[in-house]
Amino acid sequence: MTPVELSRSVLHAVRCAVDDGELNVVVPSRVVVGRPGPGGRGDYATNVALQLARPAGQPPLRVAALLRAYLAREAGVTDVEITGPGFLNISLDRAATSAALVRRILREGLRYGHTDAVAGRVFVLCVPYEVRAEVLADVLARMVGSQGGRVEVRHGGAVKLQPVPAPEECAFLRPVPAPEDPAFLGPDAARWALLHPAPHDRPRITADHLVQRESNPLFRIRYAHARTRAVSRNAADLGFTTTGPETDVDAADTPHTPDTPHTPGAQQLLVLLADHPRVLATAAALPHADAQAAPSRLTRHLLALADATLAHLPAVLPRGDEKPSAAHRSRLALAEAAGTVLAGGLSLLGIDAPDHL
Repeated sequence: MTPVELSRSVLHAVRCAVDDGELNVVVPSRVVVGRPGPGGRGDYATNVALQLARPAGQPPLRVAALLRAYLAREAGVTDVEITGPGFLNISLDRAATSAALVRRILREGLRYGHTDAVAGRVFVLCVPYEVRAEVLADVLARMVGSQGGRVEVRHGGAVKLQPVPAPEECAFLRPVPAPEDPAFLGPDAARWALLHPAPHDRPRITADHLVQRESNPLFRIRYAHARTRAVSRNAADLGFTTTGPETDVDAADTPHTPDTPHTPGAQQLLVLLADHPRVLATAAALPHADAQAAPSRLTRHLLALADATLAHLPAVLPRGDEKPSAAHRSRLALAEAAGTVLAGGLSLLGIDAPDHL
């Protein structure tokens, strides 16, 4: 279950409480779920009870207790605890949730995380004749497109994002210009150099972006992707794939099962894969100014995903006299899902994801 899907489950719980007459509030259009803060428990937490307490005319702890009963019935939720002034801390069925997540990624492929959240909306991007602004506009157009929206690019003045037909909500993007032409880096490294820093930071246009070692973030991401493809080829040579009946990311890779140790990076990898739709959806916040950082945010997300993938890969294939098992198949499925998301993210950045490096 992704954070986006869990937020829908929380909204459904609120809606059920309202329909049953337990709460007299307007169901919010969205709720935020995130990692539990200090003193929190479980996998995710939400402050929806605090958000609804005043309009409901009830204490936050009372609202939390009402919602807890409804939320505990949602599919994939194993426990809901109340902490602090009324935070709902949610524990998920990790084995079932992880398996469903991997199946979804492998089924949706490069379109994992794509939605119709802003379907029918058109944004006009007024782009100055400056290379970094041009590249940012292009990637924002790709990311908005992944959420169902459409972008029209026009040139002139500062980068201006204007939703149609609501010009009063205009946001302005003013990325720090590139200090020099990055063309000598080649198209992929040039794009990375312009996109990875936050828009308000000065980009570094240096040959460091071409270095083929782990100190180069772009290389790490592309290397992680290529390694997932290599592992799949090697698994096929050993006679097993993820297409058999036992391809779930099952309990063998969760830290709660003592029989088979989970792989280093597996849980962090699952968290990052689940968070991918939310990262893409930040571009749909246009015309708000925070959306201008969506391309940079995606680069950082892919880098964290690549590091978790590289930590996971050494345990995917059998070693020595080991025979391929269900645990190996589940780890292979997770590796292939990670490679798919890395390739999809690079594609949105306009950067190639080669299968061989």
